[in-house]
Amino acid sequence: MASKQASPDCDRVVEAVYVDAVGSLDYQLYVSPTRVTRPPLFVMLHGAGQSASDFALGTRMHEAARECGGIALFPEQSRSAHPFGSWNWYDVKHQLASGGEPSMLAGLTRQIIRDHAVDPARVYVAGMSAGGAMAMILGQTHPELFAAIGVHSGIATGVAHDLMSALRAMNSGPCGVQAARLDLDAARSLRAVPTIVFHGDRDRTVHPLNAEAVLAQALNQYGGPRSSAAAAATAPMNVLGSRAVTLVRHARRNGRPDAEMWMVHGGGHAWTGGSAKGSFTDESGPDASREMLRFFLRQSLARRRERKVA
Repeated sequence: MASKQASPDCDRVVEAVYVDAVGSLDYQLYVSPTRVTRPPLFVMLHGAGQSASDFALGTRMHEAARECGGIALFPEQSRSAHPFGSWNWYDVKHQLASGGEPSMLAGLTRQIIRDHAVDPARVYVAGMSAGGAMAMILGQTHPELFAAIGVHSGIATGVAHDLMSALRAMNSGPCGVQAARLDLDAARSLRAVPTIVFHGDRDRTVHPLNAEAVLAQALNQYGGPRSSAAAAATAPMNVLGSRAVTLVRHARRNGRPDAEMWMVHGGGHAWTGGSAKGSFTDESGPDASREMLRFFLRQSLARRRERKVA
């Protein structure tokens, strides 16, 4: 394990390799000098063609986490596992709790929780594109580990089972594939985990309809994403210093979790409010990292368990 030294007001960056029976993952861990006792942990999954350091530079999530005394983990997909460095979200072997990439990412997360005295009730996962799709899978496969999910320009779980169905969902939205892959029984088995979604309405890489499917899955409401989203949607509104957005917000009720969808007007396939130092970013905002952090810190596994008991 290697550790980069930092000035007193900067993060210490740990660069290491996680190995288990499934495989190995390089990762970067940003440990804040302002870390609180039992800090929250933010797991950040990059998209295809990105690296851990690139994604950290682009999202600046480690900088946002520093302000709340948290730590940020950036795993890096191996090019031997995928030639473009993409998480294999569309492969059924990697949509399960055991034996695939979700298992390995969960194992790495648990190791960081142990080694850095993280609050196990405040662990969150977010990702961009393929990383967003894998974050959604982790929320489904390991709801006991992640208190909330952030999905930027991503895809719902189970809408693809191979490369061709993945490309169809990316290009046209999940509707046709969803009907083929997610029957009513499967829909009922989906786990409702607090989720915040960001997507650009001019995304030419991952169709914006995928954002509605992610929201619907977050609410455990497959079968009517458009109607469920429309009921809580705002009119397009301007956020100071950023592009206009349409915000869909669902408060927790009747067993459903908190959920938000930020549809960014004029936004493409890019992390909104990100830094130009990283790839696939749009500096104009809104600031997805800070909005995700705000949403995450309202959620915890302890609160979820209390509400279940109540």
